[in-house]
Amino acid sequence: ARAVALGSAYTSLATGVDAARFNPANLGLKTHQQTSIEFAGVGANINNNSFTLDDYNQYNGTFLTTSDKENILSKIPNEGLKLSIEAEASAVGISSGSFAFTTSGFAVADVNLNKDILNLILNGNTFADTINITGSYSEGYAYASVGFSFGKALYKSGYRQLSIGSTFKYLKGLGLEKVIELEGMAATYATGFEGNGSAIIHTSEGGSGYAVDFGAALQLSSNYTIGATVKNFYSSITWNQNNKENGYIFNFDTMTVDNMGDDFITSDDYTIPISEFTTTLPSSLNLGFAKTSGKTLWALEWEQGFSSKIGVSTEPRLSAGVEFTQLGFLPLRFGYGTGGNKNTAMSFGSGLYLSAFHVDFAVVTGNSFSGGSSKGANFALTTGLYF
Repeated sequence: ARAVALGSAYTSLATGVDAARFNPANLGLKTHQQTSIEFAGVGANINNNSFTLDDYNQYNGTFLTTSDKENILSKIPNEGLKLSIEAEASAVGISSGSFAFTTSGFAVADVNLNKDILNLILNGNTFADTINITGSYSEGYAYASVGFSFGKALYKSGYRQLSIGSTFKYLKGLGLEKVIELEGMAATYATGFEGNGSAIIHTSEGGSGYAVDFGAALQLSSNYTIGATVKNFYSSITWNQNNKENGYIFNFDTMTVDNMGDDFITSDDYTIPISEFTTTLPSSLNLGFAKTSGKTLWALEWEQGFSSKIGVSTEPRLSAGVEFTQLGFLPLRFGYGTGGNKNTAMSFGSGLYLSAFHVDFAVVTGNSFSGGSSKGANFALTTGLYF
């Protein structure tokens, strides 16, 4: 939750259990080591690339005029309406000194609808119109992770320290669905309709694998730290439980008012078992710079994916966050992120720190602190003990 509130600018600020997830090298720095227990944490990020909550409230339940429909379609990029879902839940996390142990569950999904489909829903089909679904896709998977993290200081000179660290994770695949092929079209002519299409979808009900994160951290002084992490430097999940390929093919040629009652549509569907296959998790480089001491902390972050997959992009994402701890037991946090394959977003959060117990929460909006500017829902909650 603290990371979400700070716009995910957390590579150089993360301590204890959080360091295991964001930069294990921080476990090698005395200032970032912490004896802590995370009881539970949950976070979800459900977003689209087109519509804000204000848009939904404006058009939901109303009669749509031609101008309304044009305005709705203008908000959708040419590549289509994209919906992304990321959810994480952690059950137990423990850190002590330069070691940490974490358990988490993850679920992610990415869906894209071709703009032609949405145009058809709003305006129906018209004469000499061709509707194409090519470019639509869907992918989703879920897995559990058990991680062991370790950080080691390589160099010390006064406040200056250099450390490296890594997190080794055992992964248990819980399920996967991926559209391997999806294409189709339908055309309207003066004499009738015609169209064709096909879809191939792979599914699996389980598997297992491993992943490794590597990190480095340089404490420049008692106030400033630089960090770098390669998340999922190596990863592999072999899916081997009830693997299936599901296929569907259809075709109809020149449907007219004269043959509507005939069996002019030909279609076929099948389900066959397939052999095991392997997937990888998205890999990214995160660079962070942070002020790590005092009543006001801040951080800057650069995230760069090595490929375009769910959750990462080869387009860099920049983020910044600030935390005010003048009240001690009630920190105030704000963040901002832009770029990559995610929406520009502002975030804020707080927490309650009572002796060793703490609870943190965070929410994310859109390009302002107004909830109406949000293109989805994003929240996080974490609770645990610090010693």
